Amino acid sequence: MTACSTSTHTVQWHARPEQEPTAPTEPAWSVEAVQGLLDKPFMDLLFQAQSVHREHWPAGEIELATLLSVKTGGCPENCGYCPQSAEFETGVKAEKLMSVQEVTRAAQAAKDAGATRFCMGAAWRAPKDRDIEKMNELIGAVKGLGLQTCATLGMLQPHQAQSLREAGLDYYNHNLDTAPEYYRDVVSTRQYQDRLDTLQAVRDAGISVCCGGIIGMGEEVVHRAGLIAQLANMDPYPESVPINSLVRVPGTPLADSEPVDPLDFVRVIAVARITMPKARVRLSAGRQQLGEAVQTLCFMAGANSIFYGDKLLVTGNPDVEADTTLMRKLGLHGLRASVAG
Repeated sequence: MTACSTSTHTVQWHARPEQEPTAPTEPAWSVEAVQGLLDKPFMDLLFQAQSVHREHWPAGEIELATLLSVKTGGCPENCGYCPQSAEFETGVKAEKLMSVQEVTRAAQAAKDAGATRFCMGAAWRAPKDRDIEKMNELIGAVKGLGLQTCATLGMLQPHQAQSLREAGLDYYNHNLDTAPEYYRDVVSTRQYQDRLDTLQAVRDAGISVCCGGIIGMGEEVVHRAGLIAQLANMDPYPESVPINSLVRVPGTPLADSEPVDPLDFVRVIAVARITMPKARVRLSAGRQQLGEAVQTLCFMAGANSIFYGDKLLVTGNPDVEADTTLMRKLGLHGLRASVAG
């Protein structure tokens, strides 16, 4: 497997046990190469990204995914962007895991609105085995509706990832958030390698990987390049790459961060498309503050998936009617359920 590296820090994406060890190779994308793309003239970058997109994906097709917080608040992690951390006063109260009936109703409503993937998030640092058993019930219920399933539950052990796969989980989301050398400025309750270890367990279990990051946490351009390099050098790179624009929630340490320049956000979308041509690049948190024009540029840059619905975990999101209207204006259409796999 390929070592993921940045100019100042190297984090190893471990070889799978069944594979013979191989000599280290140069990463496919260096941080310098990725930053070179981010620095290109804007129109040239968009043209290159759209050209790559057309080569690998049908024009105008957008995956619609819905995210539901099935267990909200009370997380012991101190991620500086997260309103669900127990360390911050954000007004988010800890709640128990939702019932199978509640989740099934929400999943059916998402399907009726056109979603083909249903993602379930739980605010755990690392779930216990009994939590995994309960999640398996939810996964089975959602799969029974004919939807793709995705979960984001925190750090996993290999046997837990295998259990989720046996329950029918299609995707597991575990974001890297930022570049490894900037990560310690965002969270101190876990290490960057912890994230990679969970992703390896997920990959080894045969579950597709959903992994991206957050833009606008005070990072420099080199850190954005470092994040994309980490993702693009995974072997294989993630099937889904959510790119989030920081939602500045009062009470979190990053609440006063400077808003990201909208065109810089579009640049990150474009570079994700160029470096990971076969991944679904998803517009995720922060879409509500981007507006129609910037979202349109993101679609031009190669985004072909959105979170669809009125809420992302505990923060706002453009509602279904607004999304439908924008997609109609742009001649975009949702992915049909029959081809969602």
